[in-house]
Amino acid sequence: MLSYNSLRIVCPFRALLHPNWLMTNRQTVNKTVTCSAHCVSNNFPKKDTWQRQNNLKPTGNERKLQYSTYAASSPRNYCTGQFKLNCWNCKQPLDQTPAFFCMTCKAVQPPEEDTSLFNIMDCDYKFSLDTHKLQKRYLHLQRSLHPDNFSQKSVEEQEYSESYSALVNKAYHTLLKPLSRGLYMLELKGMVIEEGTDSGADPEFLMELMEINEALDEVKTPEEANKIGQHTKGKQAVLTEEIDAALLKGELQSAKALLAQMKYFANIEEKVKEKLSEFM
Repeated sequence: MLSYNSLRIVCPFRALLHPNWLMTNRQTVNKTVTCSAHCVSNNFPKKDTWQRQNNLKPTGNERKLQYSTYAASSPRNYCTGQFKLNCWNCKQPLDQTPAFFCMTCKAVQPPEEDTSLFNIMDCDYKFSLDTHKLQKRYLHLQRSLHPDNFSQKSVEEQEYSESYSALVNKAYHTLLKPLSRGLYMLELKGMVIEEGTDSGADPEFLMELMEINEALDEVKTPEEANKIGQHTKGKQAVLTEEIDAALLKGELQSAKALLAQMKYFANIEEKVKEKLSEFM
């Protein structure tokens, strides 16, 4: 049985590398997914698995929580219905969520355990993201929250800045690439793509992967490896559009199947990089 870890990943690239070699008796199955105007499900996701560091010491000034009964007004706030009332330091109200800093005393605040990574990065909950905006947000937050800025502050602020800096780094790298972003979105919905489970994969697709592996094993020049890499990127671009459409429509099972395919192609991309490094 083929698995994510052990599968020798391959596709019909003999025809790509050698034009006189043609596949026969095969058909390419293209999936078409219709977009919908509804981009966010009304179901609340489960909590983000990130937990604040265990070595944080109680200060006696922990912030109180108030749970709102009002619906979130924006998709980026849908994942949590709670609002923190008081700053741990000055006890003044906090009017933002997530609250990185208190607007009154400017003290850095502890991260919220159940805040989604989309919320941290000020992104709408959707698969198609503006990565340029994401990068700008990341750089801004890292400059503001970097632990070096709090070396002369209280122990609490030093710990909170370290925790928030790590969380922002995790959020950025998770949301930056389509595969990790999509897997995280499924995780919020309680769905996980298990390693080593490909029994439900399309045989036609698995055959394509086997042929890619064979083609990669046979490449003799960097140009041949680059052709496979470019074709792989094209496949991922198509899958990105189909996954976006499936998630917009709330078709989670379809999105899961497409993300499983994208995971295979991500492995192909890494193998192409390894092959290119052999020519250096």
